[in-house]
Amino acid sequence: MTKKQYHHATGLFSTQLALGSFVVGTLLLLLHLHFPDGALFGIGIVYLAVAVLLNSVVFFNLFYLLFTQKNHQEYFTIKLLILLANIPVVFVYLKIVGATWK
Repeated sequence: MTKKQYHHATGLFSTQLALGSFVVGTLLLLLHLHFPDGALFGIGIVYLAVAVLLNSVVFFNLFYLLFTQKNHQEYFTIKLLILLANIPVVFVYLKIVGATWK
């Protein structure tokens, strides 16, 4: 496969998933901060579980491709790092939610 084909097959989706996870998580955090009564806590936990599952599947797929597609290793490394960038954000958001929990 060419680099353009990989971009459409894996890279585009993994980047969209990472950005989408970040945006939805940020929206849930902002809604929680605006409505701190805990009504969104359950939704946030379900979202977190689904996001971890989806991101894990994409992560392992990219990790597999990183080692099987030797001519595209740099490309898959960048996509893995983009996907992994959400992990510290999750911990910061959980700390914020924990601090505002009643």
